Amino acid sequence: MALAISRKHSFSTIIHTAVRPAVALSTIGTMWMIAACGKADTKGDISQHQGNTSTSSFRVALLTPGPISDQSWNGGAYQGLQRIRDSLGASISHIQTKTPAEFEEQFRQYGSQGYDLVFGHGFEFQDAAKRVGPDYPRTIFVVTSGTSVGANVAGIEFAFADASYLAGMLAGTMTKSNVVGVIGGTELPPVRESFAAFSKGAKAVNPNVTVLTSYIGNWDDVSAGREQALAQIGRNADVIFQNADAAGLGVFRAARETKKALVVGSNSDQNGVAPEITIASVVINLPHAFLTVAREVRAHTFKPRVIKLGTESDVVTLVINPAFRSRIPPATLHAVDSVRAELAAGHFDPLGAAR
Repeated sequence: MALAISRKHSFSTIIHTAVRPAVALSTIGTMWMIAACGKADTKGDISQHQGNTSTSSFRVALLTPGPISDQSWNGGAYQGLQRIRDSLGASISHIQTKTPAEFEEQFRQYGSQGYDLVFGHGFEFQDAAKRVGPDYPRTIFVVTSGTSVGANVAGIEFAFADASYLAGMLAGTMTKSNVVGVIGGTELPPVRESFAAFSKGAKAVNPNVTVLTSYIGNWDDVSAGREQALAQIGRNADVIFQNADAAGLGVFRAARETKKALVVGSNSDQNGVAPEITIASVVINLPHAFLTVAREVRAHTFKPRVIKLGTESDVVTLVINPAFRSRIPPATLHAVDSVRAELAAGHFDPLGAAR
């Protein structure tokens, strides 16, 4: 990724975070704990304030569909929000939402408060952004993995399929059973597309491979993620690509407990979660993407559009686990690098269509 190097500024911010009732996450070798303070709001969520009110006139907010402790999709977005604060001196706010009704409610809250930029983090925020946008024309609403555009509504489309194809090549080579699996949170179009690319990559190097597909039905149930992984391992899957946010931590857990499967992480660099069983991670540099958008909005040069970011911009990359690299055949590493170069040059489509 063409990483933006941020310069820290000295200022105070106000951060408002609404989180769901605490769910204990027993992760692999590490406990992530969130210390919540404040009082419960009318929905039973927890409101949390840190720091002092900022004098910044540039205000940016983030809505996530799951907890920022997932070390994946939501955690990366929150890091992006913090990057905006640190690099641009912005006042920032974050709310974790649960339902489509809350998506719209919180978008309206930020619009009515005059926020300059609000990110809805996920494909599922599109409809709410389209409904709310016309009512708050001075606020820019940006939906990640979104494809909708309006007068003040835009999307960021990540070429997640590119790096997923490369991950599939690794999985197709590393499997000994010729059975690999994919496990998602819910069946959103970007997730389906990445799994299709992963399958094509695996079959390109190993035509005999079978790909098992499972969806958990949510993004934060670690136990359900573990059970889905155990079920696939029971069907001989020995490599699993998970894209399930916090629930995906259960996949790592199952692989480590059984010692019968390897894992490919997603969204953030998850190679350190369980390095002995993690081949690689399909990584989105969300902080860089968020900061790029925020710079344009602050400079008043932002034009609503679908912002396409992928391999060619280094925003989406396959990061091979350094602790695992020596176990991957050199020929496979060479093949992955060759396809990576083709993707970066725009000469290869991981889903099979001509470019």
